[in-house]
Amino acid sequence: MGILEVKGVNKRFGGLQALGDVNLSVAENTVHAIIGPNGAGKSTLLNCLVGKLIPDTGSVMFNGQSVLGRKPFEINQMGISRVFQTPEIFGDLSVLENVMIPCFAKRDGAFRMHAIEGVQNEKQIMEKALLMLEDLNMADKRNMHSASLSRGDKRRLEMAMCLVQEPKLLLLDEPTAGMARADTNNTIDLLKEIKEKRDITMCIIEHDMHVVFSLADRITVLAQGTPLVEDAPENIKGNPKVREAYLGETA
Repeated sequence: MGILEVKGVNKRFGGLQALGDVNLSVAENTVHAIIGPNGAGKSTLLNCLVGKLIPDTGSVMFNGQSVLGRKPFEINQMGISRVFQTPEIFGDLSVLENVMIPCFAKRDGAFRMHAIEGVQNEKQIMEKALLMLEDLNMADKRNMHSASLSRGDKRRLEMAMCLVQEPKLLLLDEPTAGMARADTNNTIDLLKEIKEKRDITMCIIEHDMHVVFSLADRITVLAQGTPLVEDAPENIKGNPKVREAYLGETA
């Protein structure tokens, strides 16, 4: 059984079948990529994985617990963090302040500290944030206005904001979208480094096949909301079903 288990998930929007009987198992400490043509249901599936959407039928379990219907701070407390297509940062705050913010959550009408090991007060939060920036080679930018960062550094900052919460599962929604090739390659290197250093599982939605084949241990291909094939990367490239789904080619 994987750390993330999706079973029999169906989701309709009016007359549109966005997801049809999706089953997915993500093994712990692996990078699992979800790919597919536009309109294949990737974003809908990702929103189900973080509890943002509730499937019409089926279940989404993380570490044996359902994520469905949970509030964002509950998802974070379970050990799940999400990286968005456009980096979600606080542009009017410094880099350091951005990394400190995820250590708090708004619930019951007040901001409270997340339950993070070894963190009990604001001073310890600052120390933890500084260590995270050092780990991601951003300590020299800690006092910079985050809005002034490059696209690549904004992505790196968002990664720091996720990782400071010590997640077990990192969900990435097209993490290299809109990046120049140099920034894309830097992001690939960063994700490889994160994978090597941390006890973490990653699930990536991505259009850039260079990114997918550089990182993924396992790939699931969606077509029209239904899993078409799941296999190791080396078996995906030449699969005739994948060629047909992407390119309209038949064997």
